[in-house]
Parts: sequence; structure tokens; C-alpha cells
Amino acid sequence: MKALVVDDSQSMRNIVKTGLKSMGVFNQISEAVNGVDALEKIDSEGPFDIILLDWYMPEMEGFDCLVKIRKDPRLNNTKVMMVTTENQQENVIRAVIAGANEYLMKPFTNEMLEEKVRMVLGL
Repeated sequence: MKALVVDDSQSMRNIVKTGLKSMGVFNQISEAVNGVDALEKIDSEGPFDIILLDWYMPEMEGFDCLVKIRKDPRLNNTKVMMVTTENQQENVIRAVIAGANEYLMKPFTNEMLEEKVRMVLGL
């Protein structure tokens, strides 16, 4: 399986990657620093089974990236999980309506990450 971790924080990308690696189901975990970078990685390395997407990033925020992903019919089978500090209920609802499959609030434990990823991917 292939995953894409999108976050402007290198330390957060490392935390998420470590959690995904510990699951033992991903043979490729790629990184992107913002939505623009993510869309480029999707074109060059995708499709991905799951994209873990931060909300607040420079150049293109996670929500805008989510909307673009959901407009691309080639990515219909790609799962998207928001992994963010954004906790305002209206924004959580906006993300789900826009097509997010799951929403994980920072900070989180590896167990919480693994549980949500397994649920979203049906593992």
C-alpha cells in the first residue's frame, strides 16, 4: 500500500511516517510540504491508497487540496484523512462534506493513528 503524508512540519511528517511504518502494511510512504507539493506528488507517484493531510500549510491549505483531490475522478478510490489541530466543528463538518474519510486531531498517539488508518482502509 502507498501513503502520502502532507504537513509543513518535518517533525509532524516524521511522527506520522513512524506510526504508519509500525503498521507494517505500507511499502511506500511519501511526503509533501503543502497542498501544491501534494498534488505534484500525486501526479508523479500516485495514486496513493491514503493521503494524510494537515489543514494549515503555506501555498495551499489542506482543505483546498482535499477539494482538488475529490474533483479528480482518478482519485475516487483514494482515502483522505485530515490530521490537524483544526478543531472548530464547522470546519470538521466542511472537511467531511468535501470528502474527507476521517479526521484525526493533533496531538494523537500512534494507537489512535493506527486505529483510524486501519478503519479508513478497511484493514
